[in-house]
Amino acid sequence: MSEAQPSSGQSLRRYLDHPRGGPTVLRIVLGTQLRRLREAAGVTREAAGDAIRGSHAKISRLELGRVSCKERDVADLLTLYGVTDDTVRDDFLKLARRTSSPGWWHQYGDVLPGWFETHLGLEEAASVIRTYEVQFVPGLLQTADYARAVAQLGHPRSTPEEIERRVRLRVQRQELLTLPDAPRVWAVLDEAALRRPLGGREAMAGQLRHLLTLSELPNVTLQIAPFSLGGLAAAGGPITILRFLEPDLPDIVYLEQLTSALYLDKRDDVDHYLAVMDRLSAQSESPRESLAMLERMLKEI
Repeated sequence: MSEAQPSSGQSLRRYLDHPRGGPTVLRIVLGTQLRRLREAAGVTREAAGDAIRGSHAKISRLELGRVSCKERDVADLLTLYGVTDDTVRDDFLKLARRTSSPGWWHQYGDVLPGWFETHLGLEEAASVIRTYEVQFVPGLLQTADYARAVAQLGHPRSTPEEIERRVRLRVQRQELLTLPDAPRVWAVLDEAALRRPLGGREAMAGQLRHLLTLSELPNVTLQIAPFSLGGLAAAGGPITILRFLEPDLPDIVYLEQLTSALYLDKRDDVDHYLAVMDRLSAQSESPRESLAMLERMLKEI
């Protein structure tokens, strides 16, 4: 038995006993463990690809957690890497089966872009979510009326039924905030996003009241980046950084674009965006003053 097998088995057991984050996170965990076994065994990606009748590119995608993996392929790779312990092999195969199970968001597949599914899975598994938004209130903090206005703006050709499904998806996603093991959410909102009356006066007033209510949750911190700051370190782009307790999951920077998204996990990239977020937080109003600003904005509507 290789030295990597006991630690691999213990790590996999944590996810099998306490699954969180759906198939997205499970794929990343499985891929990370298989990569460690391959490297410990001194096997190249090319050789691993040959063992499962594939290519080194397929092994790369598998190890990055970008694709689910057939049980047969996992079994063949474990044999190649010298994993003989039946319990460890069984745990790997169980995890492989679960990577193909749909997440709760699968029911919204008709209105959910594939590139956003990854974010939902990572969001569920995160211990800390730091986010900065310029144009909109972050999705996790939106009311249904505000989310409806955002959906109508972003999908002008959608039917009313499709818009409502997008709203329900967003509302269901927000249940994460009040779970027993809810992540800490630290959001910096640009004043422009709060001054823009998206959805009309009543919808915006409801959104501001909702932010005040959410700020009472022990795991939610809100800051406002006021107009008086002028230029900001983020250079105008929205940023989300997801951090995890599990060692198998690296910090990930999520950069959403109009029709796609970037997921960055290289240490240099993550450190750069963490520094940006730290500067934004330092430059923005304190949480106390930010709440006072929200109350003043609500009175002005």
